[in-house]
Amino acid sequence: MLASRALLPGQQLPFEPAHDSGQSITGAFEGWFPNPDGTFSLLVGYYNRNQKQQLEIPVGPNNRIDPGGPGQGQPTHFLPGRQWGVFTLTVPKDFGEKKLTWTLIANGKTTVIPLSLNPLWEVSPFIEASGNTPPFISFELGGAFVQGPRGPTAALSTTLPHPLTLTVWVADDAKVPLGAQRPRTSPVTVAWSKFRGPGTVTFANNKPTVEKAEIKAPPATVFSGKATTTATFSEAGEYVLRVVANDWSGDGGRGFQCCWTNGQVKVSVKAATTDGR
Repeated sequence: MLASRALLPGQQLPFEPAHDSGQSITGAFEGWFPNPDGTFSLLVGYYNRNQKQQLEIPVGPNNRIDPGGPGQGQPTHFLPGRQWGVFTLTVPKDFGEKKLTWTLIANGKTTVIPLSLNPLWEVSPFIEASGNTPPFISFELGGAFVQGPRGPTAALSTTLPHPLTLTVWVADDAKVPLGAQRPRTSPVTVAWSKFRGPGTVTFANNKPTVEKAEIKAPPATVFSGKATTTATFSEAGEYVLRVVANDWSGDGGRGFQCCWTNGQVKVSVKAATTDGR
């Protein structure tokens, strides 16, 4: 007897070859979690089915979250492949059984996903079954450390064509996920990417090495470090850069929704003056 399974819109056939470009992007609802103030966070990523094509989809008819949108903090720049828990939406205490939808139209292909507080989708992004917790991130030496998907934010500015220095300080408990062997790599890795903005962002190294550093780190952490890179912008405007810190659980916590930390840097890029400064 032959068995079949319905394909979702934009989903590839099991043996269809991967494509470099021309395919859809689908939002990915990772789940939801409660916040200390009684509100809730919806954790959302996406899957860009293109192996090479990065897309710019401005907030609007082709990139909207409803109701209440179209813009509710979602990215407008989409990297290839599966991107886990890229942003969160905060919904009120009385959100109840309401739903949001995220619509994306890429390469002429439309996808829509629901976002809700369905009890089956509650996740624990701050602690894994083994006791592992997400890395901490700080954008300034001696500054506050934050962990988890909501992460810290910072604001910087630069003037064309000067590169902008980006530094993060990190700390982690260096716990090994269940079923894994202790890696020989650094307990924390970081990766930078463009989240929003009008032009191209070029990083000197979007995955800079985390160098061990002696800093005042949060309690219960055993590793602390620092990672620095630079970003160059092709044109003036307002940008948002995302940095994600992963521990040994890797991208997306191996599908268990723990343990990584997001950070966002808002960058105001000014045009060069007539004297080039």
